[in-house]
Amino acid sequence: MVSRRDVNELRLARHKKVRAKISGTAARPRLCVYRSLAHIRAQVIDDTKGITLVSASTLESTFTGNGGNKEAARTIGKIIAERAIAAGITEVVFDRGGYVYTGRVKELADGAREGGLKF
Repeated sequence: MVSRRDVNELRLARHKKVRAKISGTAARPRLCVYRSLAHIRAQVIDDTKGITLVSASTLESTFTGNGGNKEAARTIGKIIAERAIAAGITEVVFDRGGYVYTGRVKELADGAREGGLKF
C-alpha cells in the first residue's frame, strides 16, 4: 500500500525553502500569509527584531462574513495594507507561506497592493 505524505507537512517544507531565501528587515518587513479552510490571516513581521508589526485576520470581531473565500481574502489584504501604512510601512516582502500563489493567497496580495503596499 502506498502511503501519502501529509499535505501540511509538504507545505511547511516549501515554506522553509522560501524562508531560507527571504527575510523581513526594518526597512522592508515580511508580509506573511496563513490560510486555513475557514479563515485567512496576514502579518507584517520584522525578522531582525522578531516582532509582528501589524496583523489582520478574519477571526477578528470587527470582520463580518465568511472568512474562507476570495472576497474575504481581498478585504484582509486591504485591511493589512491600511494598518501597515498607518504604522509607516509602505514596502514589504511577500511570503506566501508555502501556499500556491493562486486563489485566496493571490486575492490577499492584490488587496494589499490596492491598499497601497508595494512588493
